[in-house]
Amino acid sequence: METQEFRGAQRLSIEQLQAWERLGYGMFIHFGMSTYVNLEGKVFFKPDGSDPPSRYNPDKLDVDQWVSVARDAGMTYAVLTAKHISGFCLWPSKHTDYTVANSGNRTDVVEAFVTACERRGIRPGLYYSSYDNHHRFGSRTRSDFPSKQAYFELAAKRLPFGSERPDGPDEGRMIYTTSLYQSFQTAQITELLTQYGQLLEIWIDHPDALGRGYRTYLYNEMARLQPEIVVMMNNGTPSSEEYDVDYAWPSDLIAMEQGEVTDKKYRKIRHIEGKDYYIPGEVCDSIAPIRQDWFHLPDDQPRPMEELVRQFDWCRRGGANYLLNVPPDRSGRIPTEFITTLQELRKLMGL
Repeated sequence: METQEFRGAQRLSIEQLQAWERLGYGMFIHFGMSTYVNLEGKVFFKPDGSDPPSRYNPDKLDVDQWVSVARDAGMTYAVLTAKHISGFCLWPSKHTDYTVANSGNRTDVVEAFVTACERRGIRPGLYYSSYDNHHRFGSRTRSDFPSKQAYFELAAKRLPFGSERPDGPDEGRMIYTTSLYQSFQTAQITELLTQYGQLLEIWIDHPDALGRGYRTYLYNEMARLQPEIVVMMNNGTPSSEEYDVDYAWPSDLIAMEQGEVTDKKYRKIRHIEGKDYYIPGEVCDSIAPIRQDWFHLPDDQPRPMEELVRQFDWCRRGGANYLLNVPPDRSGRIPTEFITTLQELRKLMGL
């Protein structure tokens, strides 16, 4: 099927989505409470949301430096973790006290980030985790499972809520969110999409927790608030060959988390529930090895350059965007060794 003749059933026009694709290369910025807790041997599904806001305390926070590094690396857009699984918010949300407003550094990081992007010619995007260990409202998160293995055994089966494993009752249920949590998420997403200007992209992580009904409502609400925004419901797998509609649909993009480098090109036209859609792809991975976490660890070093080049080159040849995570350290700045690697990567990729 020729793309120039194909219009598709997607919300955004092919021209709008191809404009997003032309951006090509962006910076993922994981920063927040997880930068400061569980630093010794981080455990999967942590932090648990119990750490006081004061634990977040960057002493040299420089958001403009992050965006300058992205620009100088040849990147064209950036996505910041406004709220990750700790539930800690990098903006002073009116719907919780678990925010920068009560922390060791009260800077509204979301505001500083968007302002820096505007100043540096970088398109801003925000990440929001639907998996929240602090604001439970009766929800069940991955942290409720007795072990990482127990969760992944169940997740591999994609058992619906209420299903039970043969070897144990309660631990067999998938994660879910209550209507109270969903109202909370809607209120916070509304803050982010109405207080900080036009965003390029909104990343909703762990969308499986939301259920198809609320996820569809949220997608439509985000599109109503910012009609031009590109919505990513993260399907959380390296491969894009099998797209799990029950897990992540509707979405304007398909994520390839720690995307596998193959000889196959990314398939942009997808047949979903009887209709054809044009859906671009985005590979996200980190500049440092992900040791069960995307946030900075004190002894982090960059991945081998050949790995980064191979993955970036596959994105180019395969037709997917490359969103490279570059996490600031505890001081609130991107470390020198990451900056050096980004500059070398830019030269090798001819940016």
